[in-house]
Amino acid sequence: MRITVLDGYTLNPGDLSWDPLHQLAECRIYDRSTPEEVVPRAAGSEAVLTNKTIVSRASIEQLPQLKYIGVLATGYNIVDVEAARERGIVVTNVPGYATDSVAQLVFAHLLNLALGVSPHTRSVRNGGWAASLDFSYRETPLVEIAGLTMGIVGFGQIGKATARLAAGFGMNVIASRSTFAPLPEESVRRVSLDDLFRLSDVVSLHCPLAAETKGLVDARRLSLMKPTAFLINTSRGPLVDEAALASALNDGRIAGAGLDVLSVEPPRLDHPLSRARNCYITPHIGWATTQARDRLLAGVVSNLRAFLAGTPRNCI
Repeated sequence: MRITVLDGYTLNPGDLSWDPLHQLAECRIYDRSTPEEVVPRAAGSEAVLTNKTIVSRASIEQLPQLKYIGVLATGYNIVDVEAARERGIVVTNVPGYATDSVAQLVFAHLLNLALGVSPHTRSVRNGGWAASLDFSYRETPLVEIAGLTMGIVGFGQIGKATARLAAGFGMNVIASRSTFAPLPEESVRRVSLDDLFRLSDVVSLHCPLAAETKGLVDARRLSLMKPTAFLINTSRGPLVDEAALASALNDGRIAGAGLDVLSVEPPRLDHPLSRARNCYITPHIGWATTQARDRLLAGVVSNLRAFLAGTPRNCI
């Protein structure tokens, strides 16, 4: 069997080992692949692994030996799953590997927004403290998060982990989810999506990207938020109407935003949120702690090993 990894660099820039994968089969590992390189690089391979490189219907149709597509992530919208299904190609992903890491980043953004960590650090580096007449000064309003309400949109594994951290900080938690199953956490109150935006001091997005969630945070929902509220998105960029969010931030209609994802990654230099008021953007790092990437690579190998044994797991 031959395996082609189309874009292995973000998962493993050199601090992890590909050896467990090499032990399974012959491997060709590329740091990155353009759409035009997918077919020539994957030619002759029975298994293709991809993180963000699109495996389209056209590519699948030109790879007659392909039997398996492994997604080096949880989200799988980069694979034409229907085309794979028509060919009987198994597609797998790795759920749950970055749950704690992403929840941790939610609170990194929240604490930065609440306490102005970034602007205060920047001020000190620029000499603001050295020039101050007082021992303490404030560049931004400082907010204590205990007692505030966090609204979680999507209550899967990461949403639940975020809720547990919020409870640990003394926050009240409300949630909205697409299914009607009861919320298992007794302390979490379920509300409608619009009520969540009205009631929350912090809205944190944790839902997958689908037709019904694209643009979920639009101008209307932003208008429901308190002017003191924060929006945090560590899920998928297209959940948010980015122009509407930039407008809401610049007009002071919401207090701030912390984003780890954008609709196009990398973004263009003139992205409307790159200079929006009180908007802090990290480059899609929530999944990328060393521990999470180590779990991800182990999950990729485990999925492939199960497929080779005739008992595929984590199938999409």
